[in-house]
Amino acid sequence: MAAREQILHSTIELIGSEGIGAVSNRRVASAAGVALGSLTYHFPDQSKLLHEALVLYAEEEVQRFGEVATRLRAQQAGTDDVLAEVQRAILASAERTTEGVAELELHLHASRNPELRDASQRCFAAYDDFATAALEALNVPEPARYARAVVALLTGMAVRRHGTGEQDIETAATALQAMLRGAAPG
Repeated sequence: MAAREQILHSTIELIGSEGIGAVSNRRVASAAGVALGSLTYHFPDQSKLLHEALVLYAEEEVQRFGEVATRLRAQQAGTDDVLAEVQRAILASAERTTEGVAELELHLHASRNPELRDASQRCFAAYDDFATAALEALNVPEPARYARAVVALLTGMAVRRHGTGEQDIETAATALQAMLRGAAPG
């Protein structure tokens, strides 16, 4: 991994584990395993470092969820297959604890910094597309209409998981399954 990318990923990890306030050039350089001079060469301004790290996180989320949405649309899956794919996505997100907290920081920062709103919007658009693909696979009428509610459920459960330390992934998966089954025709 190139130094620039290692710096950005280390910044995301630091944001997720200790918060944006913990991000300093020295801490990021140490976590990335690069010289302080290398960090300041790539990111002479700390606000640019934070911005690019959060944008990178959003880009990776868009790619990750885009791949899942594409997979859902490509397969002729039954209800159980779709629900299993959705559960895998929930579990994968739950395992990425520090990245999940960094995502919350992205959305909070986007509320105060218009330059980050596009990254936040792209993240949510990818989640909406994933939810739409799952609903389409379940033959739910007007899947885009319900996608935001599915995303809101998952986002709310993630905030609760991060805030309380509860790791009850099964509850989120069960709630989502009930919601999807309820929206499915017949």
